[in-house]
Amino acid sequence: MSTLLRVTSAGCGVLAVGVLAARKSRRRPPPSPAADVQRRFHGPLPTRAEQLERLRSEQFDVLVVGGGATGAGCALDAASRGLSTAMIEMDDFGSGTSSRSTKLLHGGVRYLQKAIMNLDLEQYRMVREALNERANLLEIAPHLSYPLPIMLPVYKWWQLPYFYAGIKMYDIVAGSKCLKSSYILSKRSALELFPMLKTDALVGAIVYYDGQHNDARMNTAIAITAVRLGASVANHCRAVELLKEPGEKGGEPRVCGAICEDVLTGERFSVRARCVINATGPFTDSLRQMDDPKLKEICAPSAGVHVVLPGYYSPDSMGLLDPSTSDGRVIFFLPWMKHTIAGTTDSPCEVTPNPTPSEEDIAFILGEVRNYLSPEIEVRRGDVLSAWSGIRPLVSDPNQPDTQSIARNHIVHVSPSGLVTIAGGKWTTYRSMAEETIDTAVRATGLKPSSGCRTQGLLLEGAHDWTPNMYIRLVQDMGFDPEVAKHLADTYGDRAFAVAKLAALTGKAFPTVGKRLEEEFPYLEAEVRYAVKEYAATAVDVIGRRLRLAFLNNVVAEQVLPRVVEIMAEELGWNAAEKQRQHEQALTFLRTEMGQMVNQESRLQVPISLTVREVQAYTRRFQELDREKKGFITVNDLRQELEDMPGAHIHNMLSEADPAHHGCVDLATYMQIMAGLKRGTPRGTRARQKDAGSDNVRIPVERSGGGV
Repeated sequence: MSTLLRVTSAGCGVLAVGVLAARKSRRRPPPSPAADVQRRFHGPLPTRAEQLERLRSEQFDVLVVGGGATGAGCALDAASRGLSTAMIEMDDFGSGTSSRSTKLLHGGVRYLQKAIMNLDLEQYRMVREALNERANLLEIAPHLSYPLPIMLPVYKWWQLPYFYAGIKMYDIVAGSKCLKSSYILSKRSALELFPMLKTDALVGAIVYYDGQHNDARMNTAIAITAVRLGASVANHCRAVELLKEPGEKGGEPRVCGAICEDVLTGERFSVRARCVINATGPFTDSLRQMDDPKLKEICAPSAGVHVVLPGYYSPDSMGLLDPSTSDGRVIFFLPWMKHTIAGTTDSPCEVTPNPTPSEEDIAFILGEVRNYLSPEIEVRRGDVLSAWSGIRPLVSDPNQPDTQSIARNHIVHVSPSGLVTIAGGKWTTYRSMAEETIDTAVRATGLKPSSGCRTQGLLLEGAHDWTPNMYIRLVQDMGFDPEVAKHLADTYGDRAFAVAKLAALTGKAFPTVGKRLEEEFPYLEAEVRYAVKEYAATAVDVIGRRLRLAFLNNVVAEQVLPRVVEIMAEELGWNAAEKQRQHEQALTFLRTEMGQMVNQESRLQVPISLTVREVQAYTRRFQELDREKKGFITVNDLRQELEDMPGAHIHNMLSEADPAHHGCVDLATYMQIMAGLKRGTPRGTRARQKDAGSDNVRIPVERSGGGV
């Protein structure tokens, strides 16, 4: 009966939402951007030093504090309207939450479900707005974003029509902006497309489409597009104090700029602006309290953890959605850059510029993944190649009398002194959030833009001359490896040729050009040099955001780090002390923020019952096997060492010890295997993971992570 009532309620909701969608579809589309902002700009970008000089010497209409997706979007919107615009970011563009997302451009399936079940018009409008923005992002950055099919496996017959009705409504609400139509799959077809699925009780699946993107590169592209339109931007530059001037007729003092600090040099200087916009994400309250120390905090930070697994965990072009985990969170399981992303979690946290993933959250994600995959696939802790935590800035609305409840969408607020704050929201809707923010700033501070919003349909850096086949020119005309050429085209768009001109010869017959940093990844040494031209100023900027190595495999990122530092030193003139400092900072980043430390600790939790003499002997033996001094040996070396043991036993030992690298065994793992041989079958991490997360509290839809 309860199911019938739910379906009936859903039907009523479908009717209401369908009428609203029909009305929306009849509205006139927004005008296209004018040619002066839509054209492709040529020539090099201003240097960071030139940008800083502008910040010191000019007065701006708008100063945006924060260089994440929302802040960069505000800078681009303001610049495109003809307002003189500045933007500062205390770290790198997208270094916070904006580079640590689920990599989806989505409307929010869970929000739509709630809108239908509760006939909630506000939830519906949020989904509709996000779906419109999703379509716009795929249009303005086709090289960085693309449609991705996502499978919803169904294990009960009655759920098939129920879920399909909801997913089909997702298509209907999108209207003409629907990426591709959703469809139902039989059990057999579902397993053909996603053979890793658990087959027990599977009755079929539903496939729908959302967008996927390279979030950090998208963020950088937005910021650079703002620069092309005249904005002055500086990363590694933080606001330490707000400037104020007397108000008119003895009124409230007005914010008129900020005292900024160049984090790289320690220099402080003033940036003056008629309007200051607070787009600092999780750090929203810090800037608000610079304005008024008595203000109550409105940000409720929440940590969302993701893990990266090898690509063989998922098909190359099909994601998976678990809409109802053991505690109500949404878990996505997505292919991304030939790897697999799984996440996210939701845990209250403290605001910090350096969030770290926890073992508990990693174990929860792996446990949920294990529930959906075939038993023959061993979901191993050691398969986690990287893990990170991003802080979602959930906020209460200071415009409302009741500021205790969390806002379901973003908020825009103007303080008595004129500080404009934009907070909340999500990646997909950054552009519409920026539009609303600049509209509010214009009204609140009397700015005189030359036009209204022009960012709908405004192509981002690299999109103007990009085509899906552009990479073939890089192969045929310049001699690049096809994998590298595809990577360059899909990362830099039509700017890929500028990167290609910096590429070194390989010394091979083919590919002739394009020296890689690491043979298993398509990243080139030339990209490091190009990143410096796009304001990368630290080694972490490069390995974390300009190249995505730290997010894909933190061990490989560490291996290429010395060469990255060497190239940046050539470009930026670093001395030996600075190179050492950059190397150490990057190692700290990898070990804390990218999950290296928690990976190592998870392996070391297995007891090693060896005597001191045995440890010394096994250490010497490991060093003998590690002839090239790489810090690890291969599984083949281990098989030869244990030639009397059957291969299946070695496989079981490796599974229990959870090796950090595929086909590689480091010293800690080698010791665990030797200890396991001494004491018999160990009880390893898999047993601990099975027990983890059993006491989780259910999470409401508003806090359920990547699916909202």
